Amino acid sequence: MNKQELISQVADRAGLNRNDASRAIETMLELVTATLKRGDEVRLVGFGNFSVTRRKASIGRNPRTGEPMQIDSSAQPKFRPGKILKDAVR
Repeated sequence: MNKQELISQVADRAGLNRNDASRAIETMLELVTATLKRGDEVRLVGFGNFSVTRRKASIGRNPRTGEPMQIDSSAQPKFRPGKILKDAVR
């Protein structure tokens, strides 16, 4: 399912027009992004948790040349599914 299909499904199931459903989904995604950007966590009970994990800087190797190279520290978004979601897809 892509974003447009999701908007259509939300509009049909919630009895909204496509513009309202689109605004609702866009707003939700913006809020999740802004919350993670601040370093906070988003918990949707039963569905799952969105969080940010931090990776330390490290030394790696260039796969082509074998030369050592510096890998910068980074922040990665992470999603951990909740029990209800896990059970639903089993």
